[in-house]
Amino acid sequence: MAAVNSSKLSRSKSQLNVMSRWNIMPYKLHLIFTFLLLFVSLCFSDDDHEMEEFLKREFSLSKPYQGVGSLGSSHWELMGDAMVTTDQVRLTPDMQSRQGAVWSRIPCHLKDWEMQVHFKVHGQGKKNLNGDGLAIWYTKERMQKGPVFGNMDNFTGLGVFVDTYPNEEKYIEAQKKRYTPRTQRIFPFVIAMVGNGTISYDHERDGRPTELCGCNAMVRNQKHDTFLFIRYIRRRLTVMIDIDGQHEWRDCLDIPGVRLPLGYYFGASAITGDLSDNHDIISLKLYQLTVLRSKKEEEEEEQDVVTIPSVDNMELLRLSQNEEGMSGLAIFFTVLFSMLGCIFLIVIGMVVYSHWNESRRKRFY
Repeated sequence: MAAVNSSKLSRSKSQLNVMSRWNIMPYKLHLIFTFLLLFVSLCFSDDDHEMEEFLKREFSLSKPYQGVGSLGSSHWELMGDAMVTTDQVRLTPDMQSRQGAVWSRIPCHLKDWEMQVHFKVHGQGKKNLNGDGLAIWYTKERMQKGPVFGNMDNFTGLGVFVDTYPNEEKYIEAQKKRYTPRTQRIFPFVIAMVGNGTISYDHERDGRPTELCGCNAMVRNQKHDTFLFIRYIRRRLTVMIDIDGQHEWRDCLDIPGVRLPLGYYFGASAITGDLSDNHDIISLKLYQLTVLRSKKEEEEEEQDVVTIPSVDNMELLRLSQNEEGMSGLAIFFTVLFSMLGCIFLIVIGMVVYSHWNESRRKRFY
């Protein structure tokens, strides 16, 4: 009987152990699952996951454009040939020698923001027989006519340009040079530029000497909507485009170390010359980005107040542009000397190896 009882006790203990394991298993699985979630969230956390966005209506422009251009009843002011219709704010009509703009009346004091631009460029001109383009601005100055896409030259702040005419082709021909596959661009082309009030935009070279970066964007005469996305967060400038009708943003440029002061004005402008296009703004939507910052980051930003627009790594950007702009002859000689250097090293290696092999054989004599 004792043996039977002991066997029953051992069975019950084993059953209890199994049941306790089954009871503990869900708890362990829950802990593991929670740990994995935390790990994944830490691994993939970035600025997009750490911020919230809020539409700022006082800095936004959209249908039905009530009171735009009228005194005292709108946050936006028209300039030049710009006019409001039921469907868009037309900066320029498809006519020669026109320029127009729309400017915010209120200065923006947001640290982090993003601007979504719904625009349209269209006209009767064929490829390379249209111009000149439009620009989105965040600048100290406002309501100033000028040659830079309808705004003043030597501006202070940020300009993002949708350039639709390749002026540099004439410059290259005058210099008796040729494009290389790396330097030739397909227009329309989007670039960004930061000005400090003394830097001039180079029309002949389509702004290459002062640009931050850029990308091609086939935006003319599209049947679907075209969008431009400008984000400024933690002194990092990002520009993306959505021009293919797929509702997907495509990277255009991403530049860290861009320093823009607070209290500048948003605007949009366009210009035509001998060639023309309709340049339309359908909406400008500005979002305030609420970004989590550490105390150290907040203290550093309070101490390092930006008063003049600048870019930290501008010299590196210019260096990379110069490397990109090497002529075909320079590339040829670079490749030639590289090949000769490789051949020379191979010959030296063979001579050293033969001497080593000969001395190695003599040891066995």
